[in-house]
Amino acid sequence: MPSPITVIGAGLGGLVLARILGQAGIEVVVYEAEPSIDARAQGGLLDLHAYNGQLAVRAAGLWDTFTGLVRPGEDAKRVVDRDGTVLFDHPGSTDGTRPEIDRGDLRRMLVDSLQPGTIRWGHKLTAIGVDADGRRELQFANGHRAVAEVLVGADGAWSRVRPLLTEARPQYSGVTFIETTLADGPGRFPEAATMVGDGTLIAPSPGQAVIAHQHADGSLTTYAAVTRPAEWLASVDLDDPDGGQGEIATAFEGWAPPLRTLVTESDAAPVVRAIHALPVGISWARTPGVTLVGDAAHLMSPFAGEGANLALLDGAELARAIVDSPDDAEAAIAAYERDLFARSEAFAAASASHLVQFFGDDAPGSVASMFQRVLA
Repeated sequence: MPSPITVIGAGLGGLVLARILGQAGIEVVVYEAEPSIDARAQGGLLDLHAYNGQLAVRAAGLWDTFTGLVRPGEDAKRVVDRDGTVLFDHPGSTDGTRPEIDRGDLRRMLVDSLQPGTIRWGHKLTAIGVDADGRRELQFANGHRAVAEVLVGADGAWSRVRPLLTEARPQYSGVTFIETTLADGPGRFPEAATMVGDGTLIAPSPGQAVIAHQHADGSLTTYAAVTRPAEWLASVDLDDPDGGQGEIATAFEGWAPPLRTLVTESDAAPVVRAIHALPVGISWARTPGVTLVGDAAHLMSPFAGEGANLALLDGAELARAIVDSPDDAEAAIAAYERDLFARSEAFAAASASHLVQFFGDDAPGSVASMFQRVLA
């Protein structure tokens, strides 16, 4: 096997890949643009599914560590309409069927499982070339250069590795999230905290939604989801009360007061998160020495809850293929990609369908029915 395996991006998929390869004695190096694991907040909670995310954690030999980090009961789901009327209410599980974990805790667990020096922090990839032997020449913003015989793009939505394989680019879905945060929800905003409940609240309506989660420490993270054209994204200014914030407040006029509190109050500056997706069914011709995992391979909207789970499984499956064919990297990658394309297409299609259910004319009933089928 060419060594080391070179991974761009220390996200979930790249880290699982590095963990399993390292356990098998295969040299791997991970280049990450961020200066450290503490460089930024890692997002909210993830529920890991038995058919993908949990399989990857087990394959990495980290199940016991993982279960010690799980947040019991925080997988509760509640769907309400804009008036706050409860349409679906599913209590949190105690059997660990869909365990919730903080994304930051999960990422740190994976980082801590690697051999020191595996991750090269502060290495932002800026250019990729090809040397006389067909190997990839990597140039980083800090001046470092490296050569990769096997290159894995685990570098997310705007991957610099993806263009080596396909011309496909993420497209704006028409949905934008405005993220707000509140500390001590039960103490400061008891009505809002009560409406959210112990886990995740979803209040969908045609063209918009409120999605909120109450964490174990009582803090509330909320996403005010709105359907807006791409031109709006270019002009929105959430620091301007008469601009983005004012428009969001207007968009949720007439909604139940606790729901309005969630979208109009925030302890930190609201964060704009435009939702993008790659085409459903994306694939590419086999290109020697290069492949992708996670969002770099199959970016999709979050409405199927599968992105992080698939990234974890991608890393585990690519590692398994390499371990099974240590002397034939091309055979390993080809086998991995055949399965990758099939499984990611199914989940991307589900994600696109669920987006329509969340924001279509039948919301919120369509969303309550969906969760009734999946969870009840």
